[in-house]
Amino acid sequence: MRSCRGRQATSPRPCWLATGSGLDPTVVDAMRDSGLAHLLAISGLHVGLVAATLFFAIRILLTLIEPIALRWPVKKIAACFALLGAFAYLLLAGATVPTQRAFLITGIVLLAVILDRTAISLRLVAAAASIILVLSPESLIGASFQLSFAAVVALVAAYECLGQRLRSRSGPRSVGRRLAVYFAGVGLTTLIAGAATGLIALHHFGRFAQFGVVANLIAVPMTALWIMPCGVVALILYPFGLEAVALQAMALGVEVVLAVSGTVASWPGAVMLLPTMPMAGLLLVTAGGLWLCLWSGRVRVAGILGILAGILTIPLTPRPDVLVSGDGRLMAVRMADGRLSLSSERVQRFAAKVWLERDGARLGQSWPVEASSDRRLSCDLAGCIYRGGGRVTALVRDGRALEEDCRDAAVVVSVVPVRRRCRAPALVIDRFDLWRSGAHAIWLGREIVSATNVRAVRGDRPWVPRPEARRRRISKVRNSAASTSASIR
Repeated sequence: MRSCRGRQATSPRPCWLATGSGLDPTVVDAMRDSGLAHLLAISGLHVGLVAATLFFAIRILLTLIEPIALRWPVKKIAACFALLGAFAYLLLAGATVPTQRAFLITGIVLLAVILDRTAISLRLVAAAASIILVLSPESLIGASFQLSFAAVVALVAAYECLGQRLRSRSGPRSVGRRLAVYFAGVGLTTLIAGAATGLIALHHFGRFAQFGVVANLIAVPMTALWIMPCGVVALILYPFGLEAVALQAMALGVEVVLAVSGTVASWPGAVMLLPTMPMAGLLLVTAGGLWLCLWSGRVRVAGILGILAGILTIPLTPRPDVLVSGDGRLMAVRMADGRLSLSSERVQRFAAKVWLERDGARLGQSWPVEASSDRRLSCDLAGCIYRGGGRVTALVRDGRALEEDCRDAAVVVSVVPVRRRCRAPALVIDRFDLWRSGAHAIWLGREIVSATNVRAVRGDRPWVPRPEARRRRISKVRNSAASTSASIR
């Protein structure tokens, strides 16, 4: 949209919610810590709100025209226009993979309306998931797919279970009671979706927004009733060059949402950081959640046992004692208080951030100049000695220290090649191992030392590049560049 890019835009913030681009990192952090990050992702909420706005607006408009209301299927016509509007929004948002998935789900719901089928049911959710997995099977292990369908399945199952009770209590309602029911529904929806996605988020991100319900009670109605309708109006006015008026109104609602996110994120304890849930825990939680949603009657309660078992894997899963990046420039060791201590705060910042998040920590300690206060780590110019798990681990920077470390240490991690035989240690990882296999994680125990690396986790599959192939490819590119440069000269 021109107002999103040109001089007419009074504020770029409406375009953030409309297109999902140009996000300020501070805004992203505040939205994530307040539990409102789903408003920034162009997903089911956005596409669904656009389609719902068009559907109800066109349906109301057509029902006001008596000849059309009596002779034409108004509901199906409105569904067709809503489907076209959702497709236009898909193109406006850049047709990213999450947006395509959201459009597909919304399209199946609208198609069910056109074909006189139940618009929202677990069968339609299963059909949408099947189509997505056929088109892009790799999305199964992605956070976006898991979070989206976990929330949708939980909401559909919950309202199928509660629908009969809610309909039995329906009757004449005043405006105040309708508003109370609406906000109660928003709160209940937030609780259900948060419970369904919170544990999956722990597996991927290791964080949980504790006050998400409070933030969503204000932000979701503002987005549904003000921001997205203004966005739809802006899209309709765009061909006439009048969209700036709607975007200005949209900006007011966005400012309210940003104020709510900033306030909630600033509350003490807004974010709970925990070690990430292992894959076994995710599978147990998923199995328990599906059992809870798909079965009916009292037997469905047994799914809670699977969820609890998955939660228990978080404290029972041992965390690595030593971490080494793929180039050896960044290392981390676990101190006596359980926190990670990083060798540097200036190199490999992204890797350090990922390590800390997966460990459930926001900040890490820095390596001491000589010795740590708990005497676990002592360093000099040649490297460091780490005493943890009842073992001595040598972290070598200078090859001249290898002879002594190979004799005294149980584990040797060297950023330089170990060219001589190093027999005494139970585990030796040198520069070539890091180059071939990537970052390493080491668990130290009194009886056994175990380790894993990036290549072992990815597996030996056709699409995983081998170090030798990568080296040949880099050499080929360099030779090509050199020959091109020679020919130019």
